[in-house]
Amino acid sequence: MSPAAASGFDRGAIKAHQLERLRALASAALASNAFYSAKLSAAGVDARIESLHEFSRRVPFTRKAELIADQAKYPPYGSNLTYPESRYTRFSQTSGTTGAAMRWLDTPESWDWMLDCWTRVYQSAGVGPEDRIFFAFSFGPFLGFWTAFEAATRLGCLAMPGGGMRSLARLRTMLDNRATVLCCTPTYAVRLAETAAEEKIDLQASRVRRIIVAGEPGGSIPATRELIERLWNRAWVVDHHGMTEVGPVSYECPARRGALHIMEAAYYPEVIDPETLAAVAPGGSGELILTNLGRTGSPLLRYRTGDLVKRAQESPCRCGSHELALEGGILGRLDDMVVVRGVNVYPSAVEDVLRSCRGVGEYRVEIRCERALPEMSIQVEPRAGRDEAASLAERVAAAMHAAFGLRVGVSCVPSGTLPRFEAKARRWVRADGRFDRFDTL
Repeated sequence: MSPAAASGFDRGAIKAHQLERLRALASAALASNAFYSAKLSAAGVDARIESLHEFSRRVPFTRKAELIADQAKYPPYGSNLTYPESRYTRFSQTSGTTGAAMRWLDTPESWDWMLDCWTRVYQSAGVGPEDRIFFAFSFGPFLGFWTAFEAATRLGCLAMPGGGMRSLARLRTMLDNRATVLCCTPTYAVRLAETAAEEKIDLQASRVRRIIVAGEPGGSIPATRELIERLWNRAWVVDHHGMTEVGPVSYECPARRGALHIMEAAYYPEVIDPETLAAVAPGGSGELILTNLGRTGSPLLRYRTGDLVKRAQESPCRCGSHELALEGGILGRLDDMVVVRGVNVYPSAVEDVLRSCRGVGEYRVEIRCERALPEMSIQVEPRAGRDEAASLAERVAAAMHAAFGLRVGVSCVPSGTLPRFEAKARRWVRADGRFDRFDTL
């Protein structure tokens, strides 16, 4: 069953496929993967998995800290390799923004599996061979850049790399070559539009009709999505998500904006209460747990992603898919939540409020501890060309109070003061200037 085909299958067929793949994965891991052979054997798990429920009940979680420790103990790639190193042809590495960077190796078969997943992302976004896709990435060692690019070429699209270019050069390349699709982070889509305004480039001349975003929650945040589409002459924003260590995971539902479907032909997903570890029912929120079903050379079983999601109530979906849907996409990271005066505050919720305030060009959130309790303040930068600086801070403060019931100090800084970002934005900082766990937001 391919990722594209799974959307047409009912729950019974999807579960049967997942169970078959889990058995094969466990068999391969027990035979020759030192990392998982030890974990599964210690838990008394063999390849005779009777059901998905049994798999979830008996197989232990995998945590990022384990993988980092394993690579430190067995450098440079750790022991989570099912085959000899000579079988691997692809190297990737996480950004290291939330801890030590992890290195990841893939076989040609695993790489093709991930290209199949990316093809599903493109198909759900209405992208086909007639499209010209511009990739506004630096093309470092991060997995998503390369899999997205190669999947586009395999689909028959004209793929244009934007590495090593400044924003103005990227804009001109897109316009000159009549790009119809832009791939970037939500933050950088806003930055490119900002650059166009600074350089007096009219984006109405752009042929970009789809903007596929990832790396940040913004693509599923209504206010951020609406801002990008307004800046880009109503080009349609499409969200998806993935991780270097897991692969491309989801595609945006073509019938419900802001809902992400897990590609269940490629993944066995679970949503659990992060405290009790119990499964969350439809309509509930919890941590997303993923097992990749086709990345046999470097598998992950029951990986605790740390992503906060909400399971959809509706099944099958309005689009016809029986695959798990996540309402609002990735709502945030469990370790990014800040409790301010008893109120749980997630960065994605703050961004939705700030982007809803017309006139905010960029922002920065500072967390400081006063008497051991977290406090929050916000700097906002007005959009270029808007004469709203005097009232902008007041409007943002009022919006924050209405949304969270918190009185937050908001100050307005001159245009161009705050940093701009090409990849993941770093808008949340501690009072001492360090990013720590907020460095990807």
